[in-house]
Amino acid sequence: MKLTFRWYGDGDPVTLDKIRQIPQMSGIVSAIYDVAPGEVWSNESILELKRKANENGLEFEVVESVPVPEEIKYGGENAPQLIENYCENIRRLGKAGVKCICYNFMPVFDWLRSRLERIDEDGSNSLAYNENEVLAMNPLESELSLPGWDESYSRAELAGLIEKYKKIGKEGLWKNLTAFLTRIIPVAHEAGVNMAIHPDDPPWDIFGLPRIITDIENIRRFLDIVPLKENGITFCTGSLGASASNDLVEMAGELAPRVHFLHLRNILITGEREFHEVGHPTECGSLDMFGIVRALLENGFDGYVRPDHGRMIWGERGRYGYGLFDRALGATYIVGLFEAIQKMMPRESD
Repeated sequence: MKLTFRWYGDGDPVTLDKIRQIPQMSGIVSAIYDVAPGEVWSNESILELKRKANENGLEFEVVESVPVPEEIKYGGENAPQLIENYCENIRRLGKAGVKCICYNFMPVFDWLRSRLERIDEDGSNSLAYNENEVLAMNPLESELSLPGWDESYSRAELAGLIEKYKKIGKEGLWKNLTAFLTRIIPVAHEAGVNMAIHPDDPPWDIFGLPRIITDIENIRRFLDIVPLKENGITFCTGSLGASASNDLVEMAGELAPRVHFLHLRNILITGEREFHEVGHPTECGSLDMFGIVRALLENGFDGYVRPDHGRMIWGERGRYGYGLFDRALGATYIVGLFEAIQKMMPRESD
């Protein structure tokens, strides 16, 4: 296991010198943020990011993410060239020493929450999701201003995108994902890079947009498209755990050999499609963090790990879900969890 920490570049209030002080922190998870999706990252920008990490005693072996352009997802006429550009980014990152790329195939937006500063009983604040609050929003009336939602779209562009996805539906999205994977995974294999798709967050359809990386059946289908090791997943406990029908301990045990990246966070489910984020330990929420990690380790997981979304605690202000203090607490909890489970496991010499 290698412990990592998400870093959003020079504008991130959580600086590299602070990240390196977290015990057993091996490296950062980052990306090139000033290049539009679908464009090729320059070798110079990749190496500069690596240099900054290395100068602060950190590795740069995980990218999150190389965004997949919408036109690839809905299968537009420029999709083949955009996929070739994506392949070139994989080659360049592999040459620079990147071992794992996290990405997603969610239409239009990434993770979605209805509240960004839910006040918790202890005075901290956290990200929260309530289905009724989300459905009361109208994305076509520019009422959304949340992480994961690209506000650069005009109303007409957004309406057009939503209509395209409604037209192709889930099977159309699967078809386009298949075309994407069959081209990029052989390239990743040659480049020595593991591709780790991120589950949909939350794992259900929203605003008529299809979501397909949502449960064990769909993840099995995904892995079978290209049965190479490099075609793997990011096991995000908070994303998959938002659906009470997902048994994360069982999923972790089955999927462990193809889990290249692990996002660990806990959530508290408070109703049907209603949850908020909490501290990382099992006792704080609805997810069995100990059971999940044990199932992964007992079935061969040896990938990258990072503490995922944290609360804002001790008066910290910053990027929602990505402050320093609670994620650092989460990181130390993760280290202890892994150490305890590994020492409980039988050794080969026993």
